[in-house]
Amino acid sequence: MAYLQLRGIEKFFGEHRAIKGIDLTIQQGEFIVFVGPSGCGKSTLLRLIAGLENIDGGSLMLDGRDITDQPSSKRDLAMVFQSYALYPHMSVYENMSFALKLAKVDPAIVREKVERAAAILNLTTYLERTPKELSGGQRQRVAIGRAIVRAPKVFLFDEPLSNLDAALRGQTRVEIAKLHRDLGATTIYVTHDQVEAMTLADRVVVLRDGLIEQVGTPLELYDRPANQFVAQFIGTPQMNVVPLQQLPAPVQQQAPAGAAGGAIGLRPENIAVRNTGTTPVGGQVDLVEALGAETLIYVSTPGGAQFVSRQNDRTSLRAGDAVSLDIDASQAHWFDAAGHVVAGQGA
Repeated sequence: MAYLQLRGIEKFFGEHRAIKGIDLTIQQGEFIVFVGPSGCGKSTLLRLIAGLENIDGGSLMLDGRDITDQPSSKRDLAMVFQSYALYPHMSVYENMSFALKLAKVDPAIVREKVERAAAILNLTTYLERTPKELSGGQRQRVAIGRAIVRAPKVFLFDEPLSNLDAALRGQTRVEIAKLHRDLGATTIYVTHDQVEAMTLADRVVVLRDGLIEQVGTPLELYDRPANQFVAQFIGTPQMNVVPLQQLPAPVQQQAPAGAAGGAIGLRPENIAVRNTGTTPVGGQVDLVEALGAETLIYVSTPGGAQFVSRQNDRTSLRAGDAVSLDIDASQAHWFDAAGHVVAGQGA
């Protein structure tokens, strides 16, 4: 049986139907990531689960208990916010222990739980400091520690790393992954960051306009997207999706019949840049991004198509150079005019 189950969840803001009847089952111990463009409803859905917004339709079950109308304090959930939400006048210890003290938990048990969480998060030496004496990454770990000491049934993270710089995001992402592995806690995590979604999630939930577009493991979504939206949303750089009419006839002829009037989708690693004149698809280099371990080459064609190719080798190409593109059609995703996946494609 599902540990957390959403059945027909709806949310209205006035006349606007922000969440449109979402069904989702989450198993105990899973790490679920919600992704989607701004305004898709991912943070709203998280707040509905947390009890910070009222559910206008449907039901929410946790461990066999209906919590649809339960207040946030009774749901046995803990939320970590983007803004840390720490009490500035309290020490790290006081911030982490505050909820337990309100619940009148025995002080010895409070200390034991706080010290255990601090050890897990490498915060032991900072327990007497106030938030202003900590770095951004340390403050976020305090917010996570405050959730850990409550031992909730589900952890909820709302873009917890977005206020950190790139180096701290990477470090804290590793800590969150390790924390999940060590605690085995059920976790729902909202992010707009592709790397976080692909590296942290057991399953990714892709949302658009208050609806779920697809649910699956990160690699399932990457390799077998349900539609053009998911195909272009998952992956960095995003999938090349080019209308068939912008490609030479030899490429168009490889498309399934259902893709007529539609598009071809190719991951950047499935396009190779060759010497000019060696393939039917010619173009001109617009930009070369030399990233060290990999190189991204942006190419535009005379037909108006734009591609990005990812390769592991370094290149001497420069903007303005004429090239040819070697397209691996066996790895192509084919879409019809409405953006649906066409059956019978090679990928």
